[in-house]
Amino acid sequence: MGSLKSLECEYPIIDSDFQNFCASHGIFSVEDILIHDLYMLVAFAEQQSTSERLKQGITQILSIIDGQHQPWLNGMELLEDAQQNKQVLSTGCEGIDMLLQGGLCVGHLTELVGPSSSGKTQICLKVASGVATRYMGGVVFIDTGNSFSPLRIAHFINQIPDTIFKENILEKVMSQILCHSVFDIFAMLDVVHQLEYSLRSQVQTGADQVRLLIVDSISSLITPILGGSGSHGRALMISAGFLLKKLAHEHNLAVVVTNHMVGGEGGILKPALGESWKSIPHVRLLLSRDPGSSICHMSILKHSYMASGRAARFMI
Repeated sequence: MGSLKSLECEYPIIDSDFQNFCASHGIFSVEDILIHDLYMLVAFAEQQSTSERLKQGITQILSIIDGQHQPWLNGMELLEDAQQNKQVLSTGCEGIDMLLQGGLCVGHLTELVGPSSSGKTQICLKVASGVATRYMGGVVFIDTGNSFSPLRIAHFINQIPDTIFKENILEKVMSQILCHSVFDIFAMLDVVHQLEYSLRSQVQTGADQVRLLIVDSISSLITPILGGSGSHGRALMISAGFLLKKLAHEHNLAVVVTNHMVGGEGGILKPALGESWKSIPHVRLLLSRDPGSSICHMSILKHSYMASGRAARFMI
């Protein structure tokens, strides 16, 4: 939904006066409205000389939010949607594909959780190369820590059977992978909104179709905004999570995000971002790797239709 300023062209009522009024109460985006006391905001608006216009602006934003809600679907409609639209993308790693019964679910948000050096980024690079090669589909890679390695992707592409015998395959595959370097949550949201606009405005088929979105890592963007006692950071985190899920569902993408681990009670490691984030991903996969080893261990923490606890070992 984005900043209030971005809505001004389409909704003239959300003009600079309305934006300045909202800014005076710490409101700069639609997400800020969601966590604000609306009764208090309306009360403040009534104290202004332009109270009616300000209240119309508030009503307009609530209408925009309400318009984002999807219509109710019955069980048969959901089943048909799952059967017709929600395919599985091979990750290019046999061990992961066996664990996930085929690969990444299109329309789902999959989270890779693991400590530093557990192989999260390597798996993201391998999945990006595998999807771009096997499906000749677009891959958007949001890099938050300068971890994107085109050389590593080229290595993975050349390992895929038969690709070394095809002329210009490396150039074709690499051109399908778009990397965006971002260093804060707002820059990431801008990229995602741009992608959403692009997907809505274009009819994409074949090689032009975006099949995969990767955010490596989402926790490095969200952790800095979670400090303090305010709820703004948590609301922004949840908004980002639901935006990624909405993008995956509406445009038939597989979305993968990575999350680091932090110390919990008794020094036991646990996924970062806390309980509020825990319920957002459709799939949570725990990754680990022995020091100095290329063997990774992956287990299912959460899955929409598989039992947790399933595990696999593979080389990356």
